[in-house]
Amino acid sequence: MSRKINTRTVYYRRKRVGKTNYKSRLKLLLSRKPRLVIRKSLKNMLLQVVDYSPGGDKVVLTVNSCDLKKLGWKASGNNLPACYLLGALFAKKAKEKNIPECVLDIGLQPSIKGCRLYSVLKGIVESDFKVPFSDSVFPDDKRVSGEHIAGLAKVLKSDETKFKKQFSVYLKNSLDPENLPSHFEEIKNKIRGKQ
Repeated sequence: MSRKINTRTVYYRRKRVGKTNYKSRLKLLLSRKPRLVIRKSLKNMLLQVVDYSPGGDKVVLTVNSCDLKKLGWKASGNNLPACYLLGALFAKKAKEKNIPECVLDIGLQPSIKGCRLYSVLKGIVESDFKVPFSDSVFPDDKRVSGEHIAGLAKVLKSDETKFKKQFSVYLKNSLDPENLPSHFEEIKNKIRGKQ
């Protein structure tokens, strides 16, 4: 009597749970360049340079939003200006570690024109670090410098409860949200060594 054996293919666990797209990962690895991995959370951004090795990926450099606060950044750690500054800081540290270039890896995050991910990339590229990119995805300079936030602060200033609720992080750190563009330029100059 022959027995029928029930066989089924078990795919990669990370693919099954929706954490890794192996096709896009393979394309990144075929470039043979280190990956610039950008991940975001509700309050912070994380940037890493990751090198592939058969035994497991190796993280070469890590920069996150907390590093901006050490430089004196008083605003939120995940808005467009903070993301741009984080990209500039990343480029500076990558050059110090003699990392010549990277290829962008945003993982499974949606690619939306003008979003925080591309604000980070704009900060990196404008700091003369090599990453393949397209200009069409970058946010405009007014949004990157925080002028849209300062404009919202001017509008909400008449309603004190809404103003305090919207800008609680800024007020807690003694920063007037209307002065965000000048604070942005101050930290940008610190990162680029102009101060």
